[in-house]
Amino acid sequence: MKLSNRIQSMQASPVRKLVPIATKVKQQGKKVYHLNIGQPDIETPDVFMKAINDYDTRIIRYSFSQGEPDLIHAIQDYFARDNIHFSDDEILITNGGSEAATFATIATCDPNDEILVPEPFYTNYNGFTGEVNAIIKPITTYAENGFRLPDRKAIEALITPKTKAILFSNPGNPTGAVLTDDEMQMLADIAIDNDLYIISDEVYRGMAFDQLESKSMGSIKGIEDHLILLESVSKRYSACGARIGAIASKNKILMQNILKLCQARLCVATLEQIGAAALYRLPESYTKGIRKEYEKRRNIVHQTVNQINGVVCEKPQGAFYVIIKLPVVDAEHFVIWLLEHFDVNNETIMLAPAEGFYATKGLGKDEVRLAYVLNSEDMQKAMTILKLGLEAYPERLI
Repeated sequence: MKLSNRIQSMQASPVRKLVPIATKVKQQGKKVYHLNIGQPDIETPDVFMKAINDYDTRIIRYSFSQGEPDLIHAIQDYFARDNIHFSDDEILITNGGSEAATFATIATCDPNDEILVPEPFYTNYNGFTGEVNAIIKPITTYAENGFRLPDRKAIEALITPKTKAILFSNPGNPTGAVLTDDEMQMLADIAIDNDLYIISDEVYRGMAFDQLESKSMGSIKGIEDHLILLESVSKRYSACGARIGAIASKNKILMQNILKLCQARLCVATLEQIGAAALYRLPESYTKGIRKEYEKRRNIVHQTVNQINGVVCEKPQGAFYVIIKLPVVDAEHFVIWLLEHFDVNNETIMLAPAEGFYATKGLGKDEVRLAYVLNSEDMQKAMTILKLGLEAYPERLI
């Protein structure tokens, strides 16, 4: 029997493809520091489980398709801190930011329509677009200049009659880049002048370093009908397994139609929504503390890689990722070699080969994405392993 072309053409996760190798070496007794996946080690705030435990009900009923009112109101209050105001019908709760991204793609694209995406990009964007036969058209950025966007002329040259939206994460996964005010305004102007949607993935908002501010695209005036915001509790509140996200837009016709998708899958899990509402009500001091912790880890990574000859790594400005260009021909071979053939005191690391974060064939082959999601002591050990591993790698170029 034949499978659909759609499912067969979808990319398998490049972040998880080497997991069987890591599992095998761990079974052999080697410790592996996982820097390949964005799973924070910071404890989920206690308020999440407390809210669920205090929820007084004898029946776990269906939630509303648009989401629990208490969670919607908590997200409204969260945005209002930055003078961004949404009404009740301008926020829909989703099964994680992933479903929010999928719904945004379904609502804006027909098969073979195009979405402009700065590359390297969150690799699951391939899945969200591939599910509905939309096409990612890359806006290429480079490690050598910190993955800054090209100028407006270069971006508009990529627009065709099939282009429907610009999708990006800010702060960026996998680059750690934070858009400047000028870059945000440029994207807004491009969207307005070319009648495009902006799908702004703000899962890491608030997680910017060096006193930078990661602003929401919702703070830019004049793009309300064009703008779709994607939200999640996964990273900011270290609640990846809760699978609570949201999609927000002041385009009421758009939201009325996305509500049909919410109704088609009935609802998001009730209890997790109750817990997520408590997370969104945490004070700004919580995010500030998390930001300081990740900044400390970022510094460990950057200081170490700067000591390695032949490595290109601009200091990441936010989120908890960095793309590192290595003096190797094939980063995936290097990652496998680290797992299977290298250790320091029977410990090694796992990185994510970066080729799968690009749409342009051949790019990223000599790069890895590193997620600095471990405590500072473990990050220091992991970075020592990376440094010594590169020095010992027999196929190193420099």
